[in-house]
Amino acid sequence: MNVAILDFHSSKLSVAEPSARELMDQALAPHVLIGMPHLTPAGLSETWAMKELGHRHWLMLARHLGMENADFRTPDGGEAYAAICATSLEHANFDAVRANDVLTIRSALSPVSRTQVSTRHRLFVRGNLIGEVELISTFVCRMREGDNYSIARVPLPGLTAAAEDNALARTASLLRAGTLDTHFGLPANPAKALRGFRFEPDASQEFNGAGLFYFAEFQALTDRAFGRWFPELSQITRREIFFSGNIRAGEVVRVEMMGLSPDRYRVHCRLRREDDGKVIGKAFMEWRSS
Repeated sequence: MNVAILDFHSSKLSVAEPSARELMDQALAPHVLIGMPHLTPAGLSETWAMKELGHRHWLMLARHLGMENADFRTPDGGEAYAAICATSLEHANFDAVRANDVLTIRSALSPVSRTQVSTRHRLFVRGNLIGEVELISTFVCRMREGDNYSIARVPLPGLTAAAEDNALARTASLLRAGTLDTHFGLPANPAKALRGFRFEPDASQEFNGAGLFYFAEFQALTDRAFGRWFPELSQITRREIFFSGNIRAGEVVRVEMMGLSPDRYRVHCRLRREDDGKVIGKAFMEWRSS
């Protein structure tokens, strides 16, 4: 029998540690070998994919700004974060992905404004497109230390306005202003919820390293709710989420169904804080039958 012996007692590594810039380049390699961390029983995990693309978004932004790492700062030296404010998923076919597949990610960055940046990502497996994702972030900082209610936008040197219109950013703006009538064929601002789902996020699971309720968990939370309401719908094909706030650790989030198409394949949900009713996100989704 052959036994592999690893020496954990070496005082020094013989190879120099790579720089953060080198590791950023490695993290943006276009190919990922798919294994159990990337999968659910239904194929590629959308939650994993959004976290991975969010990571790539921040690294691409740092490289775009000529930074050696993704340590974003305000003009006075305070911590700043590239907070995701809108996401779009189209042409999703994540159930086509299996263990040991190679996922290829082709990405491009474009500024939207002096505070907003878009990255677009096309995902392929075996040469077939399995999804297109867009992430838009805005630079924010906390006006009061540790308080997730005090998040405010902040400009960052080096960004300029985009040369062309961004449809996702335009929809987000109309939704914030309350002037969008319909989206995904559903009312954008209905007054009454059809049903609700209560969730208590855990700071050790659903919050990120900046202490914020992580953007990918908004999407995961809508799936938890919708899976209980309509378990027969298993595969998302299209989704857009618009973010308008955050929560503090220990707070409860309610997911509320605000609109549903007659065939049940399109739905509008909102996420709000239970304590004060503040809406922190709106999600529009399109499913296909299992």
